[in-house]
Amino acid sequence: MRNVILLGPPGAGKGTQAKRLEEARGMVQLSTGDMLRAARTSGTEMGRKVAEVMERGQLVTDEIVIGLIEERLQAGAPGGFIFDGFPRTLKQADALGALLARQGMKLDAVIELVVDDAALVGRIVKRAEEAQAAGQPVRRDDTPEVFEVRLREYYKSTAPLIGYYWAKGDLVQIDGMAEMTVVARAIASVLDRA
Repeated sequence: MRNVILLGPPGAGKGTQAKRLEEARGMVQLSTGDMLRAARTSGTEMGRKVAEVMERGQLVTDEIVIGLIEERLQAGAPGGFIFDGFPRTLKQADALGALLARQGMKLDAVIELVVDDAALVGRIVKRAEEAQAAGQPVRRDDTPEVFEVRLREYYKSTAPLIGYYWAKGDLVQIDGMAEMTVVARAIASVLDRA
């Protein structure tokens, strides 16, 4: 069982690689966005808290997100967990470390998918064009303007985690611009060494 954080800006391929890890290793992706949407409609006490906060148009607190993650960790996963979209801040990184310790678990690796920002914007524009050509809806955040705002927010809030995990000796950097299978092999190699 391995527990890993995937770091990288929006569009770096974290979701794609997480799906591959789920299929190949029996890991469970903990995407905070998906967890919040599921909790909102679950009818549980935590779900009611999430729904109340979201209905007021406010951001869900770190405590609520940690509570959701704790519930999911207690359910277990045969291959371990992939943290995607959490932590986003240094405070959340500390909270995740404390939570894992309370659960008798540890973080095995933090993998940063290193990308070229200009190429990443091109990748997002191409994804939007392909969706349009196929008659599929285009994600509203797949425009260069919106994407650049998301990219700036990532570097402002989340990029400090790179130094945080590097100082702990947990950070491994992988070329996120490589072909998908090459990236998957590099991630597998990191997990096999962990």
